[in-house]
Amino acid sequence: MKSGTDPRHINREHALKSLFQYTYTQDVGDQKLADLVIEKGTEIDKVIMVSAPEWPLEKLNRVDLSILRLAVYELKYTEIPEKVVIDEAVELAKQYGAENSPRFINGALGAALKIVQEPEEKKDDRIEAEPKNGNI
Repeated sequence: MKSGTDPRHINREHALKSLFQYTYTQDVGDQKLADLVIEKGTEIDKVIMVSAPEWPLEKLNRVDLSILRLAVYELKYTEIPEKVVIDEAVELAKQYGAENSPRFINGALGAALKIVQEPEEKKDDRIEAEPKNGNI
C-alpha cells in the first residue's frame, strides 16, 4: 500500500465495506468491485475453504471473510501482482480486522495463491466440489 489516499486502496476499502454489508443485507449498493466479487462468489468460496480448511466459512470473522473474498477475486480474476494483492489484504486486516487477522489473512492467501496458480489440468476435486457452507 503506497498511501491511504491511493485511489486503488480507497476502492478496495469501499469494496471491503460493501462485501461486509452484503453478509448482513445481501446488498452492496453501488460498488462495482464488490459486485464482481459476489458474481464469482461460489468459485471464490471454494478456494477459501481449501486454503483455510480449519475455518468453515460460517465461523470466519465477517471482516476477515470479506477481505479474503476480495483478495481471492483479485488473485484469480485480475492481473494485479500477487504481492500487491496480499499486501493490500494484510493492510486492510490491520486496519479493520482483529488482532490476529493480518497473520491469518497472510497465511490463507499464501495457500490460496498456490491453488490459484495451479495449472487447470492439475486442479483436484477439492476445488471442483460444491461448497457445503456459507455460499456468498
